[in-house]
Amino acid sequence: MTDKDQPNFSARAEAFLFTEGGEITYRKLASLVDCKEEELKIALDELSMRLQNSGISLVRTDLAACLATSKETSDVVKEANRRELDRDIGNAGLEVLAIILYMGPSTRARIDYIRGVNTSSTLRNLLARGLLDRTENPEDAREYLYRLTTTLLAHLGASNTRELPDYATIVRELAAFEQKNQPFEEENGIKSAI
Repeated sequence: MTDKDQPNFSARAEAFLFTEGGEITYRKLASLVDCKEEELKIALDELSMRLQNSGISLVRTDLAACLATSKETSDVVKEANRRELDRDIGNAGLEVLAIILYMGPSTRARIDYIRGVNTSSTLRNLLARGLLDRTENPEDAREYLYRLTTTLLAHLGASNTRELPDYATIVRELAAFEQKNQPFEEENGIKSAI
């Protein structure tokens, strides 16, 4: 096998760390990259070197690694995030929150379908504000479920979703909407949370 045929474990590790968006244990990362943990250590050393003088750095502990903004760029990123969080969440944010409050945990594909537009930046904004949590989807490891937080319910003055205005009526209407649009759900592997 020539060098050209060798898998680029460093690039693979970078891709998985990027798509995860958070820390990954070395064991899981080695499995994803399809290499031994010793090979992963070398790949991460290479990645760390490659990322020097860029806006991203590799952060490592004894058990896990993640990508983060570099020391040189962290202040400007923090300031941009602060400005973003100072803004109103707008109608898009309210719509996404309403979907999750009344329909329960939802995938981005489901939210996008209901709203008819891409919600990536809106979800990122709501996550940063602590209004939503992102968890792995037990039915499909390729996507996440977005869930409401206790912070959101407390902000709304509710101890659970059933205390939301017109909860029973809206849940029935959403169930009817999903029933009417069943082919989309089956085609995309989404099951109703209602």
